[in-house]
Amino acid sequence: MSILSLTFHAPVLSLDEWEKYSRNELTEMVNNLFDVEKYILSDVESEMISEGRNTNLLLLFDNDEIRASFLENELENISDRIDQRFGEEVMIFKTLLNSFSQRI
Repeated sequence: MSILSLTFHAPVLSLDEWEKYSRNELTEMVNNLFDVEKYILSDVESEMISEGRNTNLLLLFDNDEIRASFLENELENISDRIDQRFGEEVMIFKTLLNSFSQRI
């Protein structure tokens, strides 16, 4: 299993529009992803976020190769769609979650 975490940060001025987008279009987009085994789309609750809102998309893939393919293809498509709608207002942070290696 291979895991990818995408965090979308929407500033205060874009919250209403981002709320609608994430609940409708982003959710639909994620539901249509072919190579994703499972996913969790959620609001991030944190004491550290005081300006805007973070939404997290946790994606589970069968293996690292499928995750790499997603990063090269689908993430670019998702980023382009969000950029067309929000410009630079909504930032996307990707985090690859990897198991610990046995080397120390």
